Amino acid sequence: MPKRRCPRTRAAVLALALALTACGSDGTSGTGTGPATLDWYNFPDDSGALQQAADACGRASGGRYTIRYNKLPRTADGQRQQLVRRLAARDAGVDIMGLDVTWAPEFAEAGWIREWTGAQKDEVAADTLPAALQTATWQDRLYAAPYNSNTQLLWYRDDLTPSPPRTWADLLAQADALAQSNKPHYVEVQGAQYEGLSVWFNTLVSSAGGSVLTPDAAAPALGPPAVTAAGIIRELAHSSAADPSLANQMEDQNRLALESGTAAFEVNYPFVYPAMKADRPDLFAHFRWAPYPAVTPDRPAAVTIGGIDLAVGAYSRHPDLAHEATLCLRDRDNQLVNALKGGLPPSLRSLYTAPELTSSYPFAADVLAALDHASLRPRTPAYQNVSIAIAHALSPPAAVDPERTVANLSGQIRDALGSKGLIP
Repeated sequence: MPKRRCPRTRAAVLALALALTACGSDGTSGTGTGPATLDWYNFPDDSGALQQAADACGRASGGRYTIRYNKLPRTADGQRQQLVRRLAARDAGVDIMGLDVTWAPEFAEAGWIREWTGAQKDEVAADTLPAALQTATWQDRLYAAPYNSNTQLLWYRDDLTPSPPRTWADLLAQADALAQSNKPHYVEVQGAQYEGLSVWFNTLVSSAGGSVLTPDAAAPALGPPAVTAAGIIRELAHSSAADPSLANQMEDQNRLALESGTAAFEVNYPFVYPAMKADRPDLFAHFRWAPYPAVTPDRPAAVTIGGIDLAVGAYSRHPDLAHEATLCLRDRDNQLVNALKGGLPPSLRSLYTAPELTSSYPFAADVLAALDHASLRPRTPAYQNVSIAIAHALSPPAAVDPERTVANLSGQIRDALGSKGLIP
């Protein structure tokens, strides 16, 4: 019986597939009646800022489109995986997507996102921070519009250390002095085997005057700056500054450690500021910030830039409307809301001196300074493989042997760039 019914079942499935293909991304007929529904896939925002932007832009369109905000998984790996699966299947329902700042080369090479050209390209570039614009560019072509930027600062308690450290050596020395006085002394940093560890290493290498890859991204660069960076990671892991759970620590665990009163310092993103204000108003009175620690006193840190870039899907049924809606989603008003409600630094330079922002973002000038001297993660379509190789080689931090680790990492990166061997 099942075999005799199988052709009928296949026919029914085919008919359903054809019916779905004939529908628009909003499930209505693709005849053009009524407003188009643009599906926007982005990180899950709990603040309401993204939904507010989607609603505002839909209203501003004059009835030509609405924007449906679809929440991707919480982890960057999960977000990328879902988008890759949809785009590899040529999903026409992906109109706008939020890309991590490392994904543009990969997605552009795969033909999954549309290039920005002409007046719309000029509009994206106007007032946008150069480093943010670089993250959205591949082979001198613009493939995305920076939605927000991000960077790390050093956050500390001024009741424990009135004068913030300027270098990693100063930081570890201050933490050791606090430990000897039986005071909170941990330095919270992202030491788990994930993207955060790769970012920490990239920042240290760049701050030491080096880079992970050669300028053409064809081979590993590393060298002495990478050995210096690996040495700092090992030194922290073996010092009194190390949280016992360093090898499992991510950004939110870092935040919670400082809020719990066990840590004195953290290198983290600005989201920790409103969180401390809401969760621990007693400690918030002593919560301060300073530039990211330098590797050497004579060279400011080159902190790895973060953020989200908005791209238009190559298979979207409404590419013109999607480009227009993207410009709206990342305009000045929506970036301001995203900064104030979501805690995410803007990608537009002019907002950093706007009173609406600076009154709630007293560290705006420090964030802007960091972004003006920012480093980028390796620019290659194979970045995902490179990042996995870095995080694997440096985990756990206490096991790092600077010379040996960097030598091994060089070979792993070379294989990752050539798609050889197994990803760790």
